[in-house]
Amino acid sequence: MTAATLGSQRFRVLLAGVFSQILCVGVARFAYTPLLPVMQQQTWMGDADGGWLAALNYAGYMLGAVLAATIRSLYIKDFLFRCGLVLAVLTTAGMALSEHFWVWAGMRFLAGLSSSASMLLASGLILHWLFQHRQRGELGIHFAGLGIGMVVVSVSVEMMLKLSFSWQTQWWGFSLLGAALLVPAWRWLPRPEKTLIGAHTANSQPAMPPTRTFMRWMLAAYFCAGYGYVISATFLVAIVEREPLLAGMGNWTFALAGLAAAPAVMLWDLVARRVGYLGALIIAMAIQVVGIVLPAITANAAIVLLSAVLYGGTFLGCVSLVLTMAGRLYPSSPARLMGQMTLAYGAAQICAPALTGMLAEASGHYGVGLWLAGGFVTLGAVLLACLRKVDQTAQRLDAAAKASVYA
Repeated sequence: MTAATLGSQRFRVLLAGVFSQILCVGVARFAYTPLLPVMQQQTWMGDADGGWLAALNYAGYMLGAVLAATIRSLYIKDFLFRCGLVLAVLTTAGMALSEHFWVWAGMRFLAGLSSSASMLLASGLILHWLFQHRQRGELGIHFAGLGIGMVVVSVSVEMMLKLSFSWQTQWWGFSLLGAALLVPAWRWLPRPEKTLIGAHTANSQPAMPPTRTFMRWMLAAYFCAGYGYVISATFLVAIVEREPLLAGMGNWTFALAGLAAAPAVMLWDLVARRVGYLGALIIAMAIQVVGIVLPAITANAAIVLLSAVLYGGTFLGCVSLVLTMAGRLYPSSPARLMGQMTLAYGAAQICAPALTGMLAEASGHYGVGLWLAGGFVTLGAVLLACLRKVDQTAQRLDAAAKASVYA
């Protein structure tokens, strides 16, 4: 394969990941965030119900993480990835079919399962392809699709509201968009090839199995990061729209968070090369704390928009850095460690929205939930700072990031 051909194929593979992220995470997952206040206005849904539906979505995602962690065959992973693409479209359409809680619950659970196809299976397949072809094993472009997806769904909901579309019509619109996104996501990611698998096995970078200390502290810290991430990811639009001075800004605030997220992933890759993966994670989580708690402190429009930038510019960077670390530790089978990390991240995302929804329904605001989320992320950053000082795996990872092993 010539350099020009390899470069062209690499671009198509990365774009397949971007489109899969827009579909499986942007549409199937994040369309719920700007549509939540619309559904609350036009249906019976309350704050607690919205929180439980979000929790069930992450329960589905957690099941997908378990599958990703246990399946070894690349062919099965590829098959499940493609099933996830189809499932993302079907579950998006399914949200428009009924107003019954348990129908919505089933759709959100399955939508979460489809999200893992893009976040874990696709990222693992893409990393595998990159390593096979001696390309840099970084996922910045792939995860930029998640930020782009946030922008797409926010702007789409805002436009459909101006056209007076009902919540059901908007879900149908997103299902049509999802069907269009499915085509390049399906076609441009090559299926695993036997000859390439053999070549990869012979030439892959050696694994760096993490210590038990690293795994325990890292899983705890990633749980804390997951708790902080999910509150704004689920309730940001509702939080903004509930403030009288900010009414009408919710979708644009979420879009701004997506705009900040798209390039931020690649920025955090660069930061990691300077300060290492753990150092970059600590900095990102410290900034994210500020972004999470600002809306609980003030309803000033400029400050809330700043909080969206800080939040969007960090949460996706944290995910990308952790999953890239998994690729560094296990180049030949990154999805297994990705799945274990995501179990911790997903566990927080199951309990956090349900708890926050109940707190909001009881108090009439989301302030307590935001402060609690900020506290969890602070704890996670402290755990990482301690881990960085005492663990050899953390030190080896930081050294690998600074040396740009896969350049």
